[in-house]
Amino acid sequence: MSSLVFSSLVFSIVELNRSISMKINKVAVLGSGVMGCGIAAHLANAGVPSLLLDIVPPEFTEADAKAGLTKDSKEFRNKFALNALNNVLPKQKPSPLFDASVLKLITPGNFDDDMAKLAECDWVIEVVVERLDIKQKVFANVEKHVRPGTIISSNTSGIKLADMIEGRGADFAKHFIITHFFNPVRYMKLVEIVSCDKTRPEVVTFMAEYLEDKLGKGVVYAKDTPSFIANRIGIYGFMAIMHTAIVKGLTVEAVDKITGPATGKPKSATFRTGDLVGLDTLAHVSNNNYAMLPNDECRDAFKLPAIVTTLVDKKWLGDKTGGGFYKKTKGADGSKVILAVDLKTGEYREQGKVRYDSLGAAKNAETAGDRIKAMVGSTDEAGVFAWETLRDVAIYSANRVPEIADDIVNIDNAMKWGFNWDLGPFEVMDAIGVQAFAERAQKDGKALAPIITSVLKEGEGSFYKTVSGVRYYFDPTSKKYLPVKLRPTSLVIQTLRAQNKVLKSNSGASVIDLGDGVVNVEFHTKMNAIDGDIGEMLNVAIDLVESSPVYKGIVVSNDAPNFSVGANLMLLWLESQQKNWDSIIKLVKGFQDVCMRLKYSKKPVVAAPAGMA
Repeated sequence: MSSLVFSSLVFSIVELNRSISMKINKVAVLGSGVMGCGIAAHLANAGVPSLLLDIVPPEFTEADAKAGLTKDSKEFRNKFALNALNNVLPKQKPSPLFDASVLKLITPGNFDDDMAKLAECDWVIEVVVERLDIKQKVFANVEKHVRPGTIISSNTSGIKLADMIEGRGADFAKHFIITHFFNPVRYMKLVEIVSCDKTRPEVVTFMAEYLEDKLGKGVVYAKDTPSFIANRIGIYGFMAIMHTAIVKGLTVEAVDKITGPATGKPKSATFRTGDLVGLDTLAHVSNNNYAMLPNDECRDAFKLPAIVTTLVDKKWLGDKTGGGFYKKTKGADGSKVILAVDLKTGEYREQGKVRYDSLGAAKNAETAGDRIKAMVGSTDEAGVFAWETLRDVAIYSANRVPEIADDIVNIDNAMKWGFNWDLGPFEVMDAIGVQAFAERAQKDGKALAPIITSVLKEGEGSFYKTVSGVRYYFDPTSKKYLPVKLRPTSLVIQTLRAQNKVLKSNSGASVIDLGDGVVNVEFHTKMNAIDGDIGEMLNVAIDLVESSPVYKGIVVSNDAPNFSVGANLMLLWLESQQKNWDSIIKLVKGFQDVCMRLKYSKKPVVAAPAGMA
């Protein structure tokens, strides 16, 4: 065997052993701003110790001297990281911490004194200002101190990976990825992973599993393109909605009524979301997209409208400055009043009433897909606006495959987990009906994205389908439907239903065998409002688990948007109108009794709420 072959074999064995032994016992977070301290806090929530490092303050102030500090004091040199630990994290709302006690897992420091401690860390994540020159300087310093094989990542929201690793060594490049968290870190599910051809595949696989299993995140795989997936589509959607609203003369409050839950988006909708994120941040990302996407067919959508420039110039940046698209103030009687900005004049005014028949129809629909169909099927002003903006976002998203992601699942998940959409853009087209969507879009003079034409000609007319409880998505490369990949630790109740795992059911709830000796009680009343049927199935589950050695515990959970909105008050009201007092007493007492049975059950009972609960 030649020495070259032997050396290659030894190197391969070393690499294999390193991939097998990959673990994260300690993390270094570089940058203690909002995102940096949020990531450190979430690591602490998961029981992972971290270093939180930042720059040494550039100047020693009079306030520092009065506090008894010197330029050599740790309290001064670690001021930024200490401020995050002592002031930012404990006071932030909603709280980024499971409990204040986890703060002890975060060790503050600075870039000048503590970089040698990076040798103790298994993962180093950079979260400094969004400037390539500064990031490259930080990475040059990091490379001097980390052990070979240390995983290094950036939380950048849009700077290209290839640019950040320029000038770095081979080992650095092999272990470098982008891990883009969303704010607030504890509450936003999405993390976008970006890698390149130099990245070891084992690093990507390991980090995806770590982010999902240890930190509870939802991972999507993005290409190394400006703004990746969520911010590329989300900011396009925001700007397209704003441009269309200005042209049509719609008000801020009207747009937010239309682009909120009525069209499958969160209550913060468009302009309220802008205030939460910060108009300066939106302007930065949009300007960056415009500059970095010269060949984008919708590039002009990223141009800032005059109103955004006006608000940014006035420092009316949203919640952090007390006013943005909305402004809280007090009325003449001292009551709280929320004003809205006039998109044409830039001045604040009182909000007007927003009433459209389409909104009423959507409110009565039960699912997000039904609400969207109700909105786009209406011919009133709100319905037309909903159709045009959903249409444009869907076509724009469809044109991004495979530019920003290899498949539609990554795009849909990015928008659901990063922007809290109920449905991703491809799921929206399925809800409307892809054939109906395509015909109407073409009638409007819009060109269809190739993947839309492909799914109609070579697919089955929908982007997703479910067969025997398994969900499939249309792959434009193979022209086939491929199974949506799930983590081995994931369970989908719909799949279990299709596999005949329902043990008992009534109109309000079902008892389902999850496997491993665990049963699940799933609610399925309207909005999962609690009634006697739910109480009956909870009792059935308790009886079954407590009487059988096969079963070890109960989970109370469901796949619906809301865990439960509470008691079925309409049922109680109807019973009271007919003076059925015995029925009311039986219902209330029955639910109290089953709650006590759950609390004191001989077997473990775990409630897993999500959404409204």
